[in-house]
Amino acid sequence: MNETLMILFAWAAGGGLGAMFFGGLWWTVRKGMASEQPALLFFCSLAVRMSLALAGFYFVSEDHWQRLLACLLGFIMARALMIRLTRPAPVMGGRACA
Repeated sequence: MNETLMILFAWAAGGGLGAMFFGGLWWTVRKGMASEQPALLFFCSLAVRMSLALAGFYFVSEDHWQRLLACLLGFIMARALMIRLTRPAPVMGGRACA
């Protein structure tokens, strides 16, 4: 397969891994606040998310540093997107929002 196509695939896979990782983090924080054992929930969530992300990076890269870099770029871009999507709405009270 063409190397450029493989780099694009690695970038997309990194985006998917990032969406899974940071989406799982967002879910964990929301559920952890109401959990009876939040430490266990946070630890298990971290272990699962980290394992999936690291395994995904390993299989996507296939010993090519360019693919690993593209995957990391997609992962970081997914982080930026998740930050924008999960940002709380601005409060419109008596004072102006800066």
